[in-house]
Amino acid sequence: MRLRATLLVIAFTVAALSAGVGARAVEQAPQNETDAKAQAEAPAPQTPAEMRAELYARLAASKDSDETEGLVGLLLAAYSQSGSDTGDLLLSRAHKAMEAKDFDDAEKILDSTIALLPDWAEGWNARATLRYLDGDNDGSMADIAETLKREPRHLGALLGMASILEQRDKDDEALKIYERVLSIAPHWKSAEDAADKLKATIAGQEL
Repeated sequence: MRLRATLLVIAFTVAALSAGVGARAVEQAPQNETDAKAQAEAPAPQTPAEMRAELYARLAASKDSDETEGLVGLLLAAYSQSGSDTGDLLLSRAHKAMEAKDFDDAEKILDSTIALLPDWAEGWNARATLRYLDGDNDGSMADIAETLKREPRHLGALLGMASILEQRDKDDEALKIYERVLSIAPHWKSAEDAADKLKATIAGQEL
């Protein structure tokens, strides 16, 4: 549960930072013909899917926990980019409602988000997080499954699944999920600590 809460804090923070970056980009419009030409010749910006693919590759090659932590933060920010201004706005509003513990409003917003962008993994993951926080683990697991159909390496969804499995005393299954997370993000300390703690628990049960 602490891991999931930590991920929420990180996700909200990077989403806010991403919004700020976008605002600054609008402010920095080309001032003259030379600037406009330079921007026209610049390579097209990465799509959210391309950005995630690059970050997964960089995570796999990461050599230490500090680098991994930074890349995970960037990946969480990339999850929150739908490619739709409306989708991004709805997610931001849902995050604010969740922070305020207005779960009913958050659910309505996320229901609308999923209806608008059913293929966007983060809409499903955000509702999975909401349901987890509201004590609806069955609903959360259903939304996690939908998230992973669209983004099989979604770190937040995988950690949420592991946490729920632990609560259900399915420690062996939970450990497999943590190991899957670590295959995606080696050296991620949060996942390493959770896996090590669970291994010790399982070892104690076997004595």
